[in-house]
Amino acid sequence: MIWEALGAVLIGLVIALAATHWLADRFPSRTLTLATGPVAALLGALLTRAILGPGYPVLVFLAALAMGAALLSLLLRPRPPRRRVSRPAAPLKGHRTA
Repeated sequence: MIWEALGAVLIGLVIALAATHWLADRFPSRTLTLATGPVAALLGALLTRAILGPGYPVLVFLAALAMGAALLSLLLRPRPPRRRVSRPAAPLKGHRTA
């Protein structure tokens, strides 16, 4: 059981590091993200082990991955809207501009 717990924490840390690497500007705090990933993965692993019992390490790790990713996704801020570049309108042919 200790190896499943350590593996789940490692999985959570890896997905938290990947999330802060690829989406650094969309998370409120790097520290919060790096703490949430392992805790969420450990919670998912322990919950799965309590439901299924011993003997299902692959399912425990998959649940740890899913729970870690799901709780990390709750921390994401919405993407900022894209700004359109406003360009001055081209003058019409035959018209003078002042």
